[in-house]
Amino acid sequence: MTDKANDPSPLPLATTIPNIEYKAVLLLVLFAVLMSAAVIYLMYARGAFESTQRLVLVADDAEGIVIGMDVTFSGFPIGRVSRIELNNEGKARMIVDVARKDAHWLRSSSIFTMERGLVGATRLRAFSGVLSDPPLAEGAVRSVLVGDAAAEIPLLLASAKELVQNLNAMTAADSSLELSLRNIKSVTEKLAGKSGALGVLAGTDQNAQKLLTTIDRANKLLATVDNLALKADSQVFGKNGAIPEAQAAIVQLNGLLTDARASLKKIDAVLAEAQAVGANVKDATADLAPLRADVESNLRKVEQLVNEINRKWPFKREAEVKLP
Repeated sequence: MTDKANDPSPLPLATTIPNIEYKAVLLLVLFAVLMSAAVIYLMYARGAFESTQRLVLVADDAEGIVIGMDVTFSGFPIGRVSRIELNNEGKARMIVDVARKDAHWLRSSSIFTMERGLVGATRLRAFSGVLSDPPLAEGAVRSVLVGDAAAEIPLLLASAKELVQNLNAMTAADSSLELSLRNIKSVTEKLAGKSGALGVLAGTDQNAQKLLTTIDRANKLLATVDNLALKADSQVFGKNGAIPEAQAAIVQLNGLLTDARASLKKIDAVLAEAQAVGANVKDATADLAPLRADVESNLRKVEQLVNEINRKWPFKREAEVKLP
């Protein structure tokens, strides 16, 4: 009996596909068309077929700038770096293609910046403060303001080092701050001491005690002066003082002067009568004698009153009354 496992049987023949070469060529053509369409779409999406105008940005260096980097305005890309080269002065020239549909955002007063942060890529940004200015011309060359945060790190480190040195100098044992704190401590101790603020002003407790003694003496002297002033006031302006007596004497003097005026009026009348009656001189002389005696009596009274005022009033010692 023949073994079936060891009996080799013929393999099935492959099925023949009609027009296989034509279908393979068609598949390759379709793949090429799809690839071309994808490339064209990508080029369209990247703006390869979009109308652009050229802008040249000049910076000291182009570190971090790569071809294809976007130039943004208010966060939106309006242009793309197409080429980077060096000019005759050794500065970097970045050729930027700006889409014409977005070129109206760029004005003659626009500012372009290159920002380099500690983290992240370099960014090119455009700022237009006055949109009513004339549009930016085709092929304009503008300088770029560079803001490099990493470049500030050495300056910050140097400033921090200087600050630490200043702090060390301020907190040293012989520094001015330490001496000031010691002086403040001594002043605080004096304020909390026996003399208080007076001890701080006087310098020592002995000087403060002397100042207090001087103040006490001055208070006693002021009290004595006040007593003397009260006594003088009572003697001069009191009930029995010099001023009331002088006022009474002045009242009496006014009365005597009134009498003297009346006598003088009588004399004037007599003189007038004597002038009118010139013939009767003897009678007029007889009338003048008692009047003169009356006037002399009144004047003596005035003299006595003035003497009495001079005796009581200390401001004028000598007085003289002249009789006519």
